[in-house]
Parts: sequence; structure tokens; C-alpha cells
Amino acid sequence: MNILDMIDKPSDLRHIKKELLPVLAKNIREKIIEVTSRAGGHLGASLGTVELAIALHYCFDSPNDKIVWDTGHQAYPHKLLTGRRDRFHTLRQFGGVSGFPVRSESEHDHFGVGHASTSVSAAVGYAAARDVLKQTHKVVSVTNDGSLTGGMCFEALQNAGMLGSDLLVVLNDNQMFISHRVGAFGAFLTKLLTLGAVQKVEKRIEKFLTRMSFWGAYLIRLARRIKVFLFPGVLFEEMGFEYLGPVDGHDLNQLIEVINAVKQLKGPVVLHVVTKKGRGYEPAEQDPIKYHGVTQFQPETGMMVKTQSGPPSYTKVFGQSLVKLAREDSKIVAITAAMPDGTGLDMFRKEIAGRYYDVGLGEQHAVTFAAGLACGGLKPVVAIYSSFIQRSFDQMMHDVALQKLPVVFCLDRGGIVGDDGATHHGAFDVSFTRLMPHFAVMSPKDENELQHMLKTAVNLKGPSVIRYPRGAGAGAALDTQLRLLPIGKGEVLREGKDLTLLGLGPVVYSCLEAAKMLEEKDVFVRVVNARFAKPLDKGFLKGLVQSTRELVTVEENSVVGGFGNAVKEALEGEDVRIRSIALPDLFVEHGTQEQLRDKYGLSAGKIAKRVLEFRKQKIELP
Repeated sequence: MNILDMIDKPSDLRHIKKELLPVLAKNIREKIIEVTSRAGGHLGASLGTVELAIALHYCFDSPNDKIVWDTGHQAYPHKLLTGRRDRFHTLRQFGGVSGFPVRSESEHDHFGVGHASTSVSAAVGYAAARDVLKQTHKVVSVTNDGSLTGGMCFEALQNAGMLGSDLLVVLNDNQMFISHRVGAFGAFLTKLLTLGAVQKVEKRIEKFLTRMSFWGAYLIRLARRIKVFLFPGVLFEEMGFEYLGPVDGHDLNQLIEVINAVKQLKGPVVLHVVTKKGRGYEPAEQDPIKYHGVTQFQPETGMMVKTQSGPPSYTKVFGQSLVKLAREDSKIVAITAAMPDGTGLDMFRKEIAGRYYDVGLGEQHAVTFAAGLACGGLKPVVAIYSSFIQRSFDQMMHDVALQKLPVVFCLDRGGIVGDDGATHHGAFDVSFTRLMPHFAVMSPKDENELQHMLKTAVNLKGPSVIRYPRGAGAGAALDTQLRLLPIGKGEVLREGKDLTLLGLGPVVYSCLEAAKMLEEKDVFVRVVNARFAKPLDKGFLKGLVQSTRELVTVEENSVVGGFGNAVKEALEGEDVRIRSIALPDLFVEHGTQEQLRDKYGLSAGKIAKRVLEFRKQKIELP
């Protein structure tokens, strides 16, 4: 019997006999494993929230009641219970179901999310809006232990406690976020917010006190009153919350009973639920980091489907190059925000352990921490995804740029990311870093140039950004000796008399392919690898347009404020026609990198077509 086939909307759950709900949980896990084994996706976290999602939708009335999920990679069970079962096979595919909650996709996705530590803030907003409008629905935030390492979560908790509005915060504690949680609060959770440890400590203290025949019962009451016991709820109670838990997050009967009781309480409440990442699928339980985000794999064995061997990824080359440079320069230190594996710093952590820092999900702190390290005489390298560094805009501007500090920002996932979609595309970093005074902003055409840029950056006297894409490099041979690049200057890769294609980053290779296509149409194009978006060597640029009075810039960044604008500003007053090919002024959807590049004009064929249109030629390309 497949109970999941009977669920078209959350209210259908309440027509299912309670004793059949564990069967539904099994069906949901089977569906998630089946789909992610073909399409990839976030497996481990979603397997861990199956019973929690069932219990929440069983007890609450979505979409009237608002259930706000944090870090949307744990929300696959929620999607399956809210009308997307029949389309779930399209997960993360172009035109298909998003891998994250999206308001436009479902009325049950009450808040769009792809980054961490947002659900409590959004839920507090929902609760306050409900109170102002004199409404009566329930509001639930589903956050997790990893998100609690982000400062925004604590800002929201203290605000919620101050407001006193009816609000349920479900703390999904699975002992990790993407990688193992770090920091003082992570250690606190590890010691206190686990089902066994807290109860053992409490029982030992109670057992000791009850042996005292006369004063024992009194001391127990007193201990509870003055928080002598190491209750995990102390922290939340001091912030104005009622704390309940820990509760076994895989015991459906207990979860439903507790949630039904909790939703009757007034004011802000924290319900602490302990779950296991990867629950119900042994490979994911045994290695939750590996199975956090998966590519295609064999469901029966858990073995990843091997792809054809190819060039190393930009991430791997970055990690190797930084280790090499750090061995030569004892002042180089590396910083990540809970993403050592995703950013390539797992190699640095292993090889240069004493100079590696993981600050948890605190991107803002990571940047100002790096600024402090720079003030102290070190050379900090901050490795964070492009779309995640957006959270640190003010710190980059105020704490780094203003003080001209030599902090290197290595932004992985610059440009189109692919299947994770709008929340993860690095479409804006060139634009918002280029406007910061004193910053150098660069992007390598391939993995070999990446290592030279890294050496250049760690030797600059001021701040710098290197942005590079997700995925495999271009297959360039890696030089053994790293060299400094001339600041602001590009390199001419191909000569041509009719027009100059000026590309930033790996899109340069698409420009070279486009030039070959155009040559077949008797249009001869010079191709230049810009290397830098800031500063730009005006003399170099003016030299390019002296012979070709037509120039087309190409970049995998927003057209607003990006590299194209930088070139136009540098060549203002020159006798030259300029066209920019870039991502449009919108949030790009999910799909493969190839699909999206072609759709938005960044494939070789589309670049060639746009060049011809720019030159007013109506020539059909194959």
C-alpha cells in the first residue's frame, strides 16, 4: 500500500489512520531516495525531517496556518505532502519543482528560502502581522541546530521573546547542518541538546537529591526554580520562550501528541526535536556529509554514479593552490562559514590546521573576523559562496574596504550555479564588489589562471575578490610556478580586425568559439581575456578600440552595474560602440548550467548571434 498516493494536500493527512502514518513515512523516504538518485539533490537533511513534516501538517492547517522552513534543503517531505507529489520527479530540473521552498510554487511555501537562519525572523514577522490584523491562525518556524550558529537567528529569538506573540519555534536538532557544526554554541548543543545526555544528567542529580530524606524534595523544587539543573531550556527561557523537549523526532505518535498540546500554549514556545540526518537510508546515516547533497547514485547500494573523468574543479584547484601558498607564507590563514568541503578548504584544514578557521553560519562575523586578522598582521583568505557573501555586504564595505585591509575573498559559485536556482546563482558579486573603494575584482578564464590570481591577491596591499564558477575547469595545464599578474590588464587571445569580444572569466572560452563561428561569416573578431573587472587599465582598453571601433563585453553577472558598465565608464568619451552581453536584471531560475547559459545568451552560438545583431547583419547561423 502506498499511502503517499492518497495525499494531494495536507488536510488529507487527517483522513489517514494514525497507525498507517509510519507507512506514509516509509513511502516518503522511498520517493525522496528514488528521485534524488536520478536527479540529485539534498538527501540527508530531508530524510531526517520526514516524521516532523508529517506531524506538523497533521496538527496544523496549512495554508491557513503558516509553517516557515529554514534552510530549504530539509523541506522535501513538506513538498511531497503539499500537492507536488506528481511533479516531484522534476525536482531541480529546468521548468520543474524547485529544490527549495518558493512562494510562487505553492501556497504552502510561506517563505522562500535557500540560505540558513531566516525562518525565525520570517515567522516573527508573520506572527506580528497576524496580531495587527486581529487574525487567529498559528505560526510555526522550523529551524535547526546549524542555523542557530547564525547571529540572525538570535536577533529574531530575542525579538520574539520581547514581543510575546504566539509562536512555535521547532528546533530540529540533528547534530549537524551541512558539515559538522562548530563553535561554542555548537559545543553547547552537543552537550545539552541531545536526548540522552540531558536526561542522564538530570536523573543523576535527582537521584542524588532524593537520597536526602528530609531536604531532598525541597532541593529538587529549588533546583528547578533557580536552574541548578543543566536544562537546555535555560537559554530559551531567559529569552522569553517556554521550552519543551527534547522529543524523539522519529516517534510520530509522540510528536503528534506533543505538537497538539503545544499549539494550545500562549506566547513564544521552543519545541526541541532530536532527529537523525539520513534517517531510514543506511548509507546516508553512516556518512551524512557525503549524502547531504548528492549527484546520481544507485539506490540499492548508495554508490555514486561515476562520471567521466575530466579536469579538476575550480574548487579543488583553489584549495590546492591555497595550501601551496600557505606552506610558503606563514601569514596566510583561511576562513570559511560552515562550508569547508564545499569551498575546498577541507584540504587546508587537514594540511595547515593551525591557520584554519570555521566560524559556523556567520558570514558577517567571518568578514569582520578576517578584518581583525588583517589588522593583526596576517593575510586572511575568506572562502564563501558568491550568493552567501551577499549577507556580508556591510562588513566588506565598512570593515574591510574603508580600512583598505588586505583581505582576499574567494567567491566560489560565481555566475550560473545550475540546479539550486535563484537563491544560489552568483549573479551579483561583480556588481556589488566593484562599487567598493580600494577593491580589486578579478575572475580567471580557467583553473590555471585561478592559481596565479590567488598568488596575486595574497600579495596585494588592499582587499580583493576572486570569483570563479561551480564545476570542472577548462582543462588547462597547471603551472608549477605561480606568478603575479599585472593589475588591471587583460590578455589578447585572438586577433581580429572587425570587433573586439572582451570576456570576464571562463566565458572567454565561449567567446573564442563564437569567434570561430563568426569567421565563417567573414566577421573577424579579436578575443580578449579581461581578467579584471576592477581596476581597469584604461590605456590597455583604449589600445583595443583604436583598431576595432566596436566592442562587446561578455560576463556571467547581472547586466546592472557589472563588468560591462565598468568598461563603458572607462571608455567614456572614446569613439567606440559598446554592447554588453550579461545576465538580465532578474533572478535566474533553476536548470543545468548549459540550459541557462543558452537561454540567457551566454553560449557560443548565442554570443555569435548577438554580435551579428549588434553589427546589423541578418545572417543565419547554423
